[in-house]
Amino acid sequence: MASPAGCEHYVRSCLLKAPCCGKLYVCRLCHDAEENHQMDRFKVKEVQCSECQTVQQAQKTCQQCHVQFGEYYCDICHLFDKDKRQYHCQPCGICRIGPREKYFHCEKCNLCLAQDLRGNHKCVENVSRQNCPVCMEDIHTSRIGAHVLPCGHLLHKTCFDDMVRTGAYRCPLCMHSAWNMEDHWDQIDKEITQSPMPTEYQGATVKIICNDCQTHCTVPFHRAGDEVQWLWLLQHSTGRRTHPAAAAATTARAGH
Repeated sequence: MASPAGCEHYVRSCLLKAPCCGKLYVCRLCHDAEENHQMDRFKVKEVQCSECQTVQQAQKTCQQCHVQFGEYYCDICHLFDKDKRQYHCQPCGICRIGPREKYFHCEKCNLCLAQDLRGNHKCVENVSRQNCPVCMEDIHTSRIGAHVLPCGHLLHKTCFDDMVRTGAYRCPLCMHSAWNMEDHWDQIDKEITQSPMPTEYQGATVKIICNDCQTHCTVPFHRAGDEVQWLWLLQHSTGRRTHPAAAAATTARAGH
């Protein structure tokens, strides 16, 4: 279970003594996968050196053989790992993978975001404390980066990529567009032009609500359905053709 190289999750030369059950594990993730309870990383007090097996107070270097347990060590999270330019974010309450200068902590969203999102994202209060709406797993402490949608909601980056591959283009929570849809609307615009409705339907209209701007409108009916109605609304009701593009959307990944 343990080796000087650590485990599949972290590179470290020590074992954590779980404060809950007293068992030794390379990391809390290894512990949680084996036990029916979770290890509280903040309550870890002791570690065992993987080289000399000395049990001692949690610290960066072994007091007996002086081996370094990890290039990076946080004495709050008790995170030992190779240097990934990690930093401990006090408001987040955990370590993040940096470098620190590339991220800032948004007080309202309550998580660390890439610097290019400063003043360039929609804030949703405590958004990372919500589970990912695709996989329903935790986002805030996940080792997987998060993708920030234009509406401000978060998905795991891997879940967002899966969503794109399946052709889904709306936020699972609020149904807003998940990225710039201009090319798609242009394609539908051509479809409308090339496929007029039969004579008996040409005067028909339908009432719609735009998922992006929540505007109520009456638009010409077309067989292409709600995508076409959304396009008609953008062009003829609000005068807009596009939805704001999604920023290069990243959050700082949890260090552990």
